[in-house]
Amino acid sequence: MRRVTAFWQALPVRAALRVARLLGPVRASNVFGALARWLGPLLPVSRIARVNLRLALPGADHAAILAGMWENLGRLAGEAPHLAGLRETASGPGWEILGAEHLPVAGPAILVSAHIGNWEVLPTVLAARGLPVASLYRAPDNPVVGRILRRLRGGGPALLPKGGRGALAAARHLARGGMLGLLADQKLNEGLAIPFFGRPAMTTPAPAILARRFACPLVPGRVQRLGPARFRILVEPALPPDPDPAVTMTAVNARIEAWVRERPEEWLWLHRRWPKALYRLDG
Repeated sequence: MRRVTAFWQALPVRAALRVARLLGPVRASNVFGALARWLGPLLPVSRIARVNLRLALPGADHAAILAGMWENLGRLAGEAPHLAGLRETASGPGWEILGAEHLPVAGPAILVSAHIGNWEVLPTVLAARGLPVASLYRAPDNPVVGRILRRLRGGGPALLPKGGRGALAAARHLARGGMLGLLADQKLNEGLAIPFFGRPAMTTPAPAILARRFACPLVPGRVQRLGPARFRILVEPALPPDPDPAVTMTAVNARIEAWVRERPEEWLWLHRRWPKALYRLDG
C-alpha cells in the first residue's frame, strides 16, 4: 500500500519535470519562477521566512525579498531536469566559474556552501571539472521522488545519505582523496551555537571536524544566479585552519551571512535557523 501511495504522490513531480523538459532550460526557469513568485508568498510556510527576515534584516524590503526567494526556488525546480546537460559557456544557459584556482587539484578537500542561488549546480560543476566530488543529501520522504531526483543527476557527483551510513561513507571518500560538498546553513536541533546575523544559531561542526581530521582545506564556494539557467560559481580561498571547531564554524557562518546580505532574495529563508522561542515571540 505504501508503494502505491508513494507512486501516486510522485505523479505531480513527474508531470512538472516533464513540462520543464518540454519547455527547455530558459523557458522552464522563467515559467516556474513566475508561478512560484505568485503562489509562494501565499503558502503557510512563508510565515517562517517572514520571521527570519524580521530577525536578520529588520530594515529590508521583506515582501520583495520573499517574492524573489520564491521565484528563485521556482526557477530551481524548472531547471532541475536540465542541470546535468549544462556546460561551462560564455553566455546563455550554463555556468562560469571565478576563483577556480582555489580548488585543490589533489588530495582530500571540503567545499562548504549554503542554500543560495541554485545550490544543486555546485556539485555538478565540480564533477564536470574532473574533481572526485561527493555530497551529503537528505532523502525525500517519498522513495519514488527520491529515485527520480537521483536520476536527474545523470551520473554526476556521488550522493551520500545523511545519517550514520552517510557520515561513514563521507569519511571514506575523504580518506581516498575525494572532495566533499557540505551545506552548512541547515536547521539543526544540536550542534554549536554560532552567531549568525547577530544571534546564536545551532550550526553543524562537521566541516571543521572533518577538515581537521583529514588535514584538508576547507574552501567556501557559492552559486550566484545571473539569469534563467545561467550561473556564476564563486570559489573563495580556503579558511585558515584552527583546532577549535567553533572558531572555524564562526568563520563559515560569517561567510554565509555576507553572501546572504549581498543577495538576500537568493537564500532559502524557510528554515527555522534560530531558537524556537524567537519564532513564538514573533508570532
